[in-house]
Amino acid sequence: MLVFKGLPVSPGIAIGNVMVVDDDLRRVPRRTIRTSKVKDEIARLDTAIAASIAELNLVHEEAKREMGGETAKIFLFHVGMLADKSLINPIRKAIETTLVNAEYAVSQAFVDLAAKFMANPDSVFATKVNDIEDLAHRLLKHLGGDDRNARFRQVDPQTIVIARDLTPSQAAAFDRQRILAFATDLGGKTSHTAIIARALDLPAVVGCQALLKYARDGMAVILDGDRGTVTFNPDLASIDEYRRIKENSRLFRLSLTEIADLPSVTADGTPVGLLGNIELPEEAGKVLTAGGSGVGLYRTEYLYLTGNSEPSEEDHYNAYRTCIELVKGRELTIRTVDLGADKYTQAQEEIPERNPFLGCRSIRYCLLNLPMFKRQIRALLRASSLGPIKVMFPLITSLGELRHAKYLINDTMEELEEEGIAFDRSIKLGMMVEVPSAALLADLFAREVDFFSIGTNDLVQYTLAVDRTNERVAHLYNPTHPAVIKLIKDVSRSGRRHHIPVSCCGEAAADPEFALLLLGLGLRTLSVTSSAIAPLKRMIRSVTISQCERIARQAMSLDSDVQVAAFLRDQARKIVPEAFDGRSAEA
Repeated sequence: MLVFKGLPVSPGIAIGNVMVVDDDLRRVPRRTIRTSKVKDEIARLDTAIAASIAELNLVHEEAKREMGGETAKIFLFHVGMLADKSLINPIRKAIETTLVNAEYAVSQAFVDLAAKFMANPDSVFATKVNDIEDLAHRLLKHLGGDDRNARFRQVDPQTIVIARDLTPSQAAAFDRQRILAFATDLGGKTSHTAIIARALDLPAVVGCQALLKYARDGMAVILDGDRGTVTFNPDLASIDEYRRIKENSRLFRLSLTEIADLPSVTADGTPVGLLGNIELPEEAGKVLTAGGSGVGLYRTEYLYLTGNSEPSEEDHYNAYRTCIELVKGRELTIRTVDLGADKYTQAQEEIPERNPFLGCRSIRYCLLNLPMFKRQIRALLRASSLGPIKVMFPLITSLGELRHAKYLINDTMEELEEEGIAFDRSIKLGMMVEVPSAALLADLFAREVDFFSIGTNDLVQYTLAVDRTNERVAHLYNPTHPAVIKLIKDVSRSGRRHHIPVSCCGEAAADPEFALLLLGLGLRTLSVTSSAIAPLKRMIRSVTISQCERIARQAMSLDSDVQVAAFLRDQARKIVPEAFDGRSAEA
């Protein structure tokens, strides 16, 4: 039995058999052509490009129906690449000057491009490699090669795909009646393939590094998209255990269907806001269906990550309009773009930053790129006339940053007034509390904003000096660290003193045991992924605030993250044991 750890990018458990996908562009054979055949070969290339673009437009339309317009834009990004002369002209030149067949010229051009992307220290480039390979294979197919996606339509039932990497087209082509899940050696949480996996509700684990070295077709495998593990050749005990966990999870989720429409209130009648975190506008509908009362965090940076160019003011406006229409007057908090580090900004730099997580990211990047930031602000204010929205600034570390951002909002309001464009003059402005400086100065910030939202993902990272994407120190990344808890408590107290609401929108809020702690520390709004809303609502309706406060006091008396985590899990198990799907306490 071999167990591999990767990044969980789409939740769920799958038990099945391996199908290995090992596409390698470097294996395309080289064939020499005569000079007289160069024009014919270039004509073949042009025909293949035209056919690929036509096919991508059809794929885009199908993806729009199945996944929503924002996710489907990924395929328009592919169309844009095929129309890029800087990519296609060198392929034509290679055919003319080296007298090679079009297939070989295509494969080598895309291999070179992929290598350049992989060599870049910013991981945003690496996550785009599967888009490059997708285009290459599509061109090769139309040049007369095999249709590699046809294999995905002829697989055995209970298949789990194991690959070095997968392209968005491959994931979209899966027969989901037969393919249960996938895992890859490469990839990241923001890759297009990961976005599609979440849109399709397909369990997935990426970044496992060594799967292909051991994977064999037909091998038994268990994929845990909740924990980010892949187990080859599991023993009978492991298979039985995961089957039990999966069945318990199914029964528990089935029992939650009756909860979706019930109010989110504690057993002693205290209302707790349950909102959703979304990355794409169309996900807002999922939040409401799951029982959420609105959207607590719309991550607008995905407008940049799913397109082939910087979004225009109209792109922003249309995305916000879609969200407003879907939430139907309920709460909608839109965060201004949180670009930088592993997401986007390094791609714009001639010399990438050595440590981008401590560099020009989030609000810093926006304040240094004012035309980009103003486009978003204009779109946000215009959209505010369509329905109630709140605007939130990310990674605020000083009053100067906050005041600069607020000044730009007011300045843009004056511009819109002069232009006669409607907007909500009383729009609520808030900030993320993601760094120790913001938490420590919460009393000062609370005088200048309408609300706080605690982002535990970065607050843990910066408080504990732990890169949450670094496997070597992943065990040190823990939101139950006493220092993190103290900062959350202080922010909550500041909010109460100044009568402004405080929510938590980090991943930790989705854990039922951590949610108990947050309620005990005074928070009354949690924003989580849509799949976590119903389990949290079950927990909330099963406890009293006095219980949560007692749990928080005991947790704060402990002096290590391990002790706190174990204590919280033990308390949560006593309250709603079925929420833990039968896993061991150490899992």
